[in-house]
Amino acid sequence: MGALSHLRIVEIGSAAATSYCARLFADFGADVQKIEPPQGDPLRRTAPLTPKGHSAWFAFLNFNKSSVVLDRNDADAASRLHELIAGCDILLDGRGIDAADCPDIDLDAIKRDNPGMIHLDLSWFGDRGPYADFAATDSTIRALTGLIKLVGPEQGPPMHAPDFQTGILGGLWGFIAASSSVLGRMTDGRGRESHLSLFEASIAVTEYIMFEAFQRGDIMRRIGVNRFWPTFPVGIYETKQGWLGVTTVTPAQWRAFCEMLGLPELRDDPTLFMGVDRLRRVADIEAKILPKLKQRTAQQWFAEGLKRKIPIVPVPEISDLIADEEKRARGAIVPITIGDESGFTAGTMQRLTATPPLRGGRVPDLGEQQRREAAPRVPAPEPAAANRLPLEGIRVVDFSMGWAGPICTRTLADLGADVIKIEAIQYPDWWRGVDRRPAYVLEQMYEKSVRYCIMNRNKRGITLDLTRPKGLALAKRLLADADLVVDNYSVEVLPKLGLGYDVLHQINPKLVMMSMSAFGAGSVHRDCRAYGSTLEQGSGLPSVVGDAGGPPVMSHTAFGDVVGGLNGAAAVLTALIHARLTGQGQFIDLAQIECMMPFAAPWIVAHSIDGKPPVKYGNRHPDFVPHGCFRCAGEDNWIVVAVSDDAMWPKLARLFGREDWATNGALSTAAGRRAIEPEIEAAITAWTSARDPDDAMAALQAAGIAAGVARLPIELLDDPQLQARGFIQQIDRAFIGQHPQPSLPFRGGTAPFAIRSVPPTLGEHNREILGGQLGLSDVELAELTQEGIIGTEMLMEEQLVKEKQRAAG
Repeated sequence: MGALSHLRIVEIGSAAATSYCARLFADFGADVQKIEPPQGDPLRRTAPLTPKGHSAWFAFLNFNKSSVVLDRNDADAASRLHELIAGCDILLDGRGIDAADCPDIDLDAIKRDNPGMIHLDLSWFGDRGPYADFAATDSTIRALTGLIKLVGPEQGPPMHAPDFQTGILGGLWGFIAASSSVLGRMTDGRGRESHLSLFEASIAVTEYIMFEAFQRGDIMRRIGVNRFWPTFPVGIYETKQGWLGVTTVTPAQWRAFCEMLGLPELRDDPTLFMGVDRLRRVADIEAKILPKLKQRTAQQWFAEGLKRKIPIVPVPEISDLIADEEKRARGAIVPITIGDESGFTAGTMQRLTATPPLRGGRVPDLGEQQRREAAPRVPAPEPAAANRLPLEGIRVVDFSMGWAGPICTRTLADLGADVIKIEAIQYPDWWRGVDRRPAYVLEQMYEKSVRYCIMNRNKRGITLDLTRPKGLALAKRLLADADLVVDNYSVEVLPKLGLGYDVLHQINPKLVMMSMSAFGAGSVHRDCRAYGSTLEQGSGLPSVVGDAGGPPVMSHTAFGDVVGGLNGAAAVLTALIHARLTGQGQFIDLAQIECMMPFAAPWIVAHSIDGKPPVKYGNRHPDFVPHGCFRCAGEDNWIVVAVSDDAMWPKLARLFGREDWATNGALSTAAGRRAIEPEIEAAITAWTSARDPDDAMAALQAAGIAAGVARLPIELLDDPQLQARGFIQQIDRAFIGQHPQPSLPFRGGTAPFAIRSVPPTLGEHNREILGGQLGLSDVELAELTQEGIIGTEMLMEEQLVKEKQRAAG
């Protein structure tokens, strides 16, 4: 029995995000009925294709489901669909992306008859605002969310990653919305309605850079392939054999990297102390490190990096992922059957150890039912408590730091969970800053980090030195009454402190514990240091990005962080549902590098069947012609234009004055247009280059053509769509004052989920939690402060050294 096998789900419309969301439910045992028209979901025809013409993308999104064919022209189609939805727990509704000839239904009537039904609907931009009726594609969404303009060479057009990204991100957010609603319904009986904007869902990847730029006032621009503001080096480099992903963030990592390469002059240069300093000397540094890296293979450098605790990793090809025995053993690569073809794909990365997901499965043929043993349905209680947040009553102890763990726990906090963030004055959250020099600490710059603030709102914060017996004992008292504990340290940290799952399970059998390490607790690479950039570098995705014959290309400075965090949120919600039903907690071994692999899933499927190297299209597209990033008037202004269906083509041709093209039957299909693609691209460039990018987008969208301006992340703070929907909220916090915060990308009504409390300062809630919740007296709190076990001020480097010496002595 899967953790979610008591749930019945109906999926309607055609949207990659709803399909991926539904598949995550199916992998944990839910019965998913996918409604398709007689000709099948349009996604069944999406490239890349297998040798027998099956869509590798559709296959990844839809195994372990059943298919129900309904012809909207049949007299009984609407009543059959009504019956299916009326009997389900969750309706996943992709009609806002593509209705796919779905029969009409009266949702209001269904909800009156089934008040416990959970409804998630998706659209590109939401139901209101200036973009609400825009045509869109994966690439135009990512252009508008600031995910394209900073990628690629300094001169010339920005470089796209391939499609298939908004579907993954939207599917994860959709699963979070729906599964949190399941938890809420288990308490109050209410069926919740969630409206998800794919535009807003993708901003989760952008928000870090957006708010860093807001704080620093820096003007970002493209600085070259595999280079990213605000630190350096973060990129992919050629070695003697293979490519190597490198990330250096802390001063210690930079020094170790220079020592590994035999470059003491760089190591000892005081002007290269921080990554922002090194960014000013990119050409000088690369002139020295690139020849050194070519002296050894990627695997040899990886072994050296492990010894020196440097975040470096070999950059795999798709074939390397499929052949990786550890990934198969862990379920990151799973078998898949499509008709009479068999291959592999990316599995479900939420690795619950007691109730694991299914390992692979069959893609349903059109109209095929896949039956398996299901758990009895769990009736919802009578509806009550109309204004209750879905996760109210759930307590989370949060040991995570940086981005990946905190965005997981922030999401839970936004949805009503009581999240207690634990730091130490010796080791505060590294997103407060890694600079321990006196000026930084004495000026309390660690309280002025906006990136820390956007990840830690709606939480309470305490400090505990877990290396000391008193601190450890207090942590255990908190965990004895918690529902969930989350950490994203290296896998050995909490067990060495005496807080491994074997210990915590004895204290609290219902506790769910998630370790969010880079490679997983059982991996041979478990000790490898990693950042979000490392996770992308090792995922296989860079190998399919960029131009044919070019290097592997990263898409983001820290793509893997947010993806790991969203997968983490999905995993713990699944485990919490199971714990609520059974009273049984469990351990979740989340490997963040595996969480990035779904972005490469279509090529994994295709290559595992045909054995051919994936085709790299640059900014072009296997299905859409034309498709690209085109220059607009002004300095470094660009717009993504995509003819995503043949009906758009004559509209585009007429827009730039080519009636002959609009009426030419040979150009009526993408295949026909491919023959003159360069000529079409030149005509688009001639038209766009004379226009302001927003004017060009307005004209293209008015004609019904998918287009999106390639924005800088900071421009989203003034984006008219986000302003109209209230997505950017303003809060006032000590040390920073007024500053913007992003919202969740889904909402239950017209307004976003509110920010109920500002991000905690260091140790802000020590008295409230340790005194009020655990009952410590003022005298005991004072003693803990005196001993440095709790506190509200970060220690400087020399203070930390003295404390270590005192402890050792």
